[in-house]
Amino acid sequence: MQEFDGFEGPVKSEPGGPEKQYELALACIDNERYNQAVGILDRLIEGDRRNVNALYSRGVAHMSTGNYRQAGQDFLRAVALDRGFLHAYKNLGFVQLTMGKEKTAITTLEKALEVDPDYVDAYCLLGDVYIDIGKYDKARSMIEKALELDPDGAEPHCKMAMYCLSQGDFKGLREEHLILKRLDPALASQIGGLFFDENE
Repeated sequence: MQEFDGFEGPVKSEPGGPEKQYELALACIDNERYNQAVGILDRLIEGDRRNVNALYSRGVAHMSTGNYRQAGQDFLRAVALDRGFLHAYKNLGFVQLTMGKEKTAITTLEKALEVDPDYVDAYCLLGDVYIDIGKYDKARSMIEKALELDPDGAEPHCKMAMYCLSQGDFKGLREEHLILKRLDPALASQIGGLFFDENE
């Protein structure tokens, strides 16, 4: 993570050119200075409207501040320019789900799986979408596929925990909680704090 050394003023237009500006924008995002990142990325995109990385990163900055419509537009432009940009598909699907556009999110995530049928993040997010619309069998099959591809991944186990919760399956939730204690103690603690006695 790039440190700022107390830098607070506006970014000058071209210290080091576009590559340095992009690095600075990423450092702003890492330091949760999203509005500053957007300003830098706006200028980069004005200079090159096909700058896929700048579009994607601006989408991340918008998403981080809850500006989902702008984020979605940037991710959509990114995947239009680069049909293989998996993380842009994933984030676009997340934004669409957050905005209540579940069917569109499913289409987006299925496109990501056409690019890479082993893309675990897409299966995890599809699990979320199907839980949201009450298609629990499909949700379970998506999460099980994610677990098959990444059996030691914290994210698939977290999704399975949420699936168990949606079904009132506290035995399954407890099992996933115990697995997550090994894989991601911080995440397990969040779940445990809500549903279990962490001293058990």
